[in-house]
Amino acid sequence: MKNKTHIHFIGICGVAMSALALAFHKQGYKVTGSDKGFYPPVSTHLKTAGISYYPGWHVDKMTKDGNPDLVIVGNVASSTNPEWLYVQEQKLEYKSYPEAIAKFFLKNKSIVCAGTYGKSTTSALLSWILTDSKLDPSYMFGALAWDGFDSAHIGSGDYSILEGDEYKTARWDNRPKFKSYSPTHLLLTAISWDHADLYPTEESYFNEFNDLLNMIPETGLIVANTDHLGVKKTLKPYALSLTPITYGKNTQDYRYHSLTQTKDGLTFSIANKDNTYSIQSPLLGEYMAENITGAFAMAHKIGIASKDIIKSIQSFQGMKRRLEKRHKGTITVFDDIAHSPDKAKATLNTLRKVYDGQIIAIYEPNGGNRRAAAIPQYQNAFANADTVIIPRLTKIKTNPNDPDQPMDGQALANTIATSHQNTTYIENDEELIAHLVEQSQAGDVIVFLGSHGFRGMIEETIEKLTQ
Repeated sequence: MKNKTHIHFIGICGVAMSALALAFHKQGYKVTGSDKGFYPPVSTHLKTAGISYYPGWHVDKMTKDGNPDLVIVGNVASSTNPEWLYVQEQKLEYKSYPEAIAKFFLKNKSIVCAGTYGKSTTSALLSWILTDSKLDPSYMFGALAWDGFDSAHIGSGDYSILEGDEYKTARWDNRPKFKSYSPTHLLLTAISWDHADLYPTEESYFNEFNDLLNMIPETGLIVANTDHLGVKKTLKPYALSLTPITYGKNTQDYRYHSLTQTKDGLTFSIANKDNTYSIQSPLLGEYMAENITGAFAMAHKIGIASKDIIKSIQSFQGMKRRLEKRHKGTITVFDDIAHSPDKAKATLNTLRKVYDGQIIAIYEPNGGNRRAAAIPQYQNAFANADTVIIPRLTKIKTNPNDPDQPMDGQALANTIATSHQNTTYIENDEELIAHLVEQSQAGDVIVFLGSHGFRGMIEETIEKLTQ
């Protein structure tokens, strides 16, 4: 049944915004959107769904059928954006996407997955477990899963599952996104100082997680990874109105152990009280065992049968760009969002444990990890790669008056080369692809590490490898 309400998205092509747009579209709302550019796979999903969108900011296109009933405003909307200016001038109803989630997705039983890392995977896995158990939760996570499992859904069940991002809600609202989600259940994965642009001190960052803990009611539930020192530090001063359920490798409540990794995935056990549960997953990485254990603990504590949780874990295909295996042949190609030296190090460590051939890493950091302050973190970060290649780096906005300008590709290559001699800067994309194809041999791994899309190089490399 068609819903006459018209929702327009300013900045529809972001992963989170497009997920919301698709969820509203499936509920029968009329959905339109604008953005500065459209790229697969998001643009493909929008087009396939039949959602109307256009490049650029055009008030006439936004209002061609009259003013929208609601405008979801993304962070891409600057103070000079004409659509955003029109919304304010005409006093149209508008919301940031966390505010829209709070209004349309939130249920009385609100599970929020929060932490510096691990929150996308745990929120996606919990969403899958509850969906697979026919509980029809509302959910939203800020990443793409496999085709057929949406990143956002408005359900009819009693639970909502939300990725609790600690970054600011909107350009006009510096509160963490998770403060909009009224959590009754909290899965806390890890806490280490991040987003220094918003939280100038470690204390200011940790304070937000202290506030989050204090939002949980006495009748609620906290599941926390106490292997992580930041989580332990945050829990310590917390005036406990309820006892957290702990998980990790070194804990008593839900403890994972006997981990083995192969090219086909993970096998491990979870011990809880007198019970031991055998887990199989197609995912790779010990950190994934940690995430899976946290999701298992939360699902188990809310009453889902262990056999059903185990079945859902086994069928969970993971997230795009989280050690995503893009090609499996004599040479294997992975794509991973590891845009910092620490994340690259963790990914390479995982690959080295399960592959015997050369590991060739193509690495592009985000803006913060091109700065001088990040240089010490690169020491030995690529020890598990045989070859490191830095491509032409994506341009980022900078202040020309800032004396701390980001490193260019050659400077980054020189930085990594101080501890990893076999590091090269290749500016030309075609030359880089040709180099990969020529240098790789049967049994080798090519892994693209970074937050940008590599300008189609992954697809072209795979195409040449299969010719």
